[in-house]
Amino acid sequence: MPKPSSPRGSAKEVAELVAELEQAEAYEQRLRQLIAEARDQLAAGNASVALSLLNAALSDIDSAADVVAVSPTVPR
Repeated sequence: MPKPSSPRGSAKEVAELVAELEQAEAYEQRLRQLIAEARDQLAAGNASVALSLLNAALSDIDSAADVVAVSPTVPR
């Protein structure tokens, strides 16, 4: 198997990026689930429950700033 002419990073860096991507994907899924639940509650006429779910989504966003912020270890 030929080696790449210019390696883009060590195996450790690649593993860190993969882990970060998986974490971001899980985060996205949690937010999508909360939004879908809020939509369903609104459709059922439960505005207060929907508002509570959306507040939970906002709280999740606030507490996960490290997921959505640029990581200093990731070269851009």
